[in-house]
Amino acid sequence: MDDRKWLQAANDGFQITRVKAANDYTKKFGLTLTDEEAALLIRERKDALKEQERVEFGEGILPKLIFAFCDSPYIYQDNYVDTLGRLQDMFYLYKNESLDQTTDDELIEFMKGQFDGPCQGSLDHLEDTGLEAFARGVRFGAGPYEEEDDEF
Repeated sequence: MDDRKWLQAANDGFQITRVKAANDYTKKFGLTLTDEEAALLIRERKDALKEQERVEFGEGILPKLIFAFCDSPYIYQDNYVDTLGRLQDMFYLYKNESLDQTTDDELIEFMKGQFDGPCQGSLDHLEDTGLEAFARGVRFGAGPYEEEDDEF
C-alpha cells in the first residue's frame, strides 16, 4: 500500500470514529449510525467534496450536522442516514453558492431553522427555496441570515 492510500485509510477510520462517537449523544433522540452507515456517509462526503471542488481539513462538517439536526422532529431512524447525506451535500453546494461569505455555523443554523420551520422537514423545499434564497442574498450583499427573518 502506498503512503497516500495508507493515509487516506487512516483518515477514513478517524472520520468514522468521530461520526460514530456522536451516537452517545444522538441515541437519546432515537438515532444511531452503524459502522456501515458511518462509512457510507464518509464516502458520500468525499464524493460531495470532489463534486463541489472543495478541500476540507479536520473532522469535516458531518459531526456538526449530526449535532445540529438530531433533535429535529422530522428526522427519525428510518430516514436518518439519507437525511444526513442530503444535508451534507447541500451544505457543500451552498457553501460554494454563497461564495464562502458565511461561516459553517451560520449556514448550519440557517439550514436547521428552515428545515424545522418553513420547510417542515422537506429537504427538497430546503434546497430549492430556503438555501437558494439564502445564497442569493449573501451573493448580493444582504449578509448572512438574520434571526428575525424566518424565511427569505
